[in-house]
Parts: sequence; structure tokens; C-alpha cells
Amino acid sequence: MKMNRSFLILLLFLLSILETTILPWIIPDAWQTRIVPNLVFIVILFVTVYHHRHTALVLGLTFGMLHDVIFYGRILGAHSFTMGLSAYLIGLVFQIPRAPLPMMLSVVLLGSLLADSMLFGIYNVFNLNQQPYSWAIMYHILPTMLFHFAMALLLYVPLRRQLEYLKKETLKEDNA
Repeated sequence: MKMNRSFLILLLFLLSILETTILPWIIPDAWQTRIVPNLVFIVILFVTVYHHRHTALVLGLTFGMLHDVIFYGRILGAHSFTMGLSAYLIGLVFQIPRAPLPMMLSVVLLGSLLADSMLFGIYNVFNLNQQPYSWAIMYHILPTMLFHFAMALLLYVPLRRQLEYLKKETLKEDNA
């Protein structure tokens, strides 16, 4: 059990390193300002559906704060709040033991839309953006959603297997 939890946390750290080092080289220069890859958030959405929403809330708060400290120094806690709350809300709606691929991809799209919309709202409250929401949808949120969709499609099978195994081990420990 400890091995699987530590594997999950190690995977999240490796994905955060990957999205800062390798992905900027892969994404074309014209799309660098439009796509905000957040592989950690995709995995947290998988955790909220296949494992538990409280675990996803804690992971979202923790890795969101790490994301805030590394990238965005103007407002600390915005990504932490949005990643944690959106993962928890998605977990309230979609707590399905064996979610099929179309359902999980819908969860990723909805979670990405929710988190980016909440970030837009926070930045709008503090006057950090000057564009309307329709502009943000077309130039940032939709391209990011499509990127998250593609990454969730690639990560679906290995993450589902690992998280189902983690849930089985947790149930065995609770029953013992």
C-alpha cells in the first residue's frame, strides 16, 4: 500500500518536472501562449474518479501550491484552490468505480473547463486580466482542454490499472 501511494506522489512530481522541461519543447512556439499543459491536474482527476475525492482534494491543494510557487508568484494559492476544489467537485458528481473511457475523457474536459474558468474568475476579481470570458474560452481554455483530452487519452490505461489496484489494496487494509 505504501508503495502505491509513494508511486502516485512520485508520478505527480515526475509529471510536474516533465511539463516544465520537455513539454515546452514539444508544443509549437505559436501555441506556447495558448496551451497551458497541466499533466498533474489530469492525474488528480483520475484519482478523484478511481480512488477518492478527499485524496484528490489533498493532492490538488498540495501540487497546486507547488504550481503556484514555481510559476505564478503574483497570487499564491489560486492554482491550489482551483485544482483542489475542482477535483473535489468532480469527485462529488463522478464517483464511478469503473468509469469507461468516454466518461473519463468527459470528466477531464469538464474538470479542465471548471478549473480554468475558476482561475479566470479569480484573476478577474483581482484585475489581473483585461480580456472578456469569451476571449479566454477561445484562446486559452479550449486549446488547453483539447490538449488535456489528448493527454488523458494517452494516460487512461496505465493510470486506471494503477488506481484500481490502489483502491483494492486500500479496501483490503480497511477490511483487515
